[in-house]
Amino acid sequence: MRSGFYASAAALALLAGPAMAQNLKFPVGEGGFNWQSFADFDAAHNLEGQTLTIFGPWRGEDQVLVESVLAYFSAATGVTVNYSSSENYEQQIVIDTQAGSPPDIAVLPQPGLIGDLASKGLIVPLGAETEAWLAENYAAGASWVGLGTYNGRDGTPALYAFPYKIDVKSLVWYVPENFEDAGYEVPTTMEELKALTDQIVADGGTPWCIGLGSGGATGWPATDWVEDMMLRTQPPEVYDQWVSNALPFDAPEVVAAIEEFGYFARNDAYVAGGAGAVAATDFRDSPKGMFASPPACYMHRQASFIPSFFPDGTVVGQDADFFYFPAYEGKDLGQPVLGAGTLAFITKDGEAARAFIEFLKTPIAHEVWMAQSGFLTPFKGANPDTYGSPTLKKLGEILLNATTFRFDGSDLMPGAVGAGSFWTGMVDYTGGKDAAAVAAGIQASWPK
Repeated sequence: MRSGFYASAAALALLAGPAMAQNLKFPVGEGGFNWQSFADFDAAHNLEGQTLTIFGPWRGEDQVLVESVLAYFSAATGVTVNYSSSENYEQQIVIDTQAGSPPDIAVLPQPGLIGDLASKGLIVPLGAETEAWLAENYAAGASWVGLGTYNGRDGTPALYAFPYKIDVKSLVWYVPENFEDAGYEVPTTMEELKALTDQIVADGGTPWCIGLGSGGATGWPATDWVEDMMLRTQPPEVYDQWVSNALPFDAPEVVAAIEEFGYFARNDAYVAGGAGAVAATDFRDSPKGMFASPPACYMHRQASFIPSFFPDGTVVGQDADFFYFPAYEGKDLGQPVLGAGTLAFITKDGEAARAFIEFLKTPIAHEVWMAQSGFLTPFKGANPDTYGSPTLKKLGEILLNATTFRFDGSDLMPGAVGAGSFWTGMVDYTGGKDAAAVAAGIQASWPK
């Protein structure tokens, strides 16, 4: 694969040497993978003898997974890839770039930190071609271009980071058997979700389990609620202004989004244990009420990681399932999705680093990880049938159907707000404090 020849997938399979066959997770030419993209990439890149250092956040099992993808890059190009990580990877990449000893490629889940590196001239733009590629090939492409675009040292905006491996937060979890027993249908609009909430109460049940407890981080689950509500009540441009504080935190648009969260969380009839239990309930325990008999609640809004805290033996797709946290039909704001994820960027320019960014544009760079676990992509060219489970495929469909994607807002805000006053403010709000007063307090904490 290192010769840069053009060959059919079948030919590639035959030409793959013994060492490669041992290193590649999925045999070339087999399964539903887009092997032609692998062949085309191989034909265009012969970098035999070069090395590439990649520094990222993936450790343990995730490191095994990413290295299974990197093996295909090496097989096609001949580049030796050295991947490394650190427990303090955010601090480490800052130290390495400022010391002049960065890796070739870095991957981070913090767009704000990447933007800071770009403003200091420590990373390089990816170019207009990659910007156009993202706009065309990722669902809600403009959102992804915006996520990876920052001001450089001279203040000029450019695409610096390539989004790769995405997480979805806009989910509502439920127990299908409970819905079936009660005769409830999965809502497809926010209007229907609110009507279902009222119906459950009318039937004598409790619709929601909500818990904000998380030790020193108590309050963060509510920030996701508010962010989702901002995207369902305001255009994405307003969301962007909010997270950068171009729109003050105590603006009417933000106060209204907080109150939208309060519609669900501050109504004693809507929440298991009553509104007073919201802040006191640990977020890890809060979904368990769905599995009680009779159910203590019917729905729980949380990101895709939450099944880790479901009762042992729970099978997602069977014992528990999820649906997209719906948008308002009457507000014409499309299908926004809140999420997070990682972005790859070049910290030391070179032929192999540029080739790696090109590799990320191939379906095979996505499908190899899709076929295993913990990987979602908005790449329209990747085969969704390669997802390793129906759950992953369903999560991936939410990304592909999104009209807007926005990164977790609290992660984009300064730490004093996004990991501080926003959290405590939400605890105060669920405790009964007025939304406008809470928002004014958070605005006052914004670094000057």
